Amino acid sequence: MERLGRFEHNRWVGDKRSQVVHDVDNCSAEDTLAELVSAETYICFGPDTLAEARNRGYKRCAQCPGARDAARSEAEAVAASS
Repeated sequence: MERLGRFEHNRWVGDKRSQVVHDVDNCSAEDTLAELVSAETYICFGPDTLAEARNRGYKRCAQCPGARDAARSEAEAVAASS
C-alpha cells in the first residue's frame, strides 16, 4: 500500500480509536487503512518503530500477515544487534 499523505515517511501508523498500530509498508488489509484515512483518526510515532508504538500502548494489527512477518523480522534484527 502507498504511504499516507501526511505521513509519507512513516511506516507505523496507529488508530487512535482502537489503539492498534498498522505497518503501512507490509499491510495486506488495505480496506482497513483506507477506512482509517477516511476517519482521520491516525497517529504516527517517533521514532517510527513498532517498539515505540507498543510503548504508547498500541498493539500490532492482527489482521495482516505481512505486518506480522515484518514485525518478527524487525524484532530478530534488534535482538541480533544487542
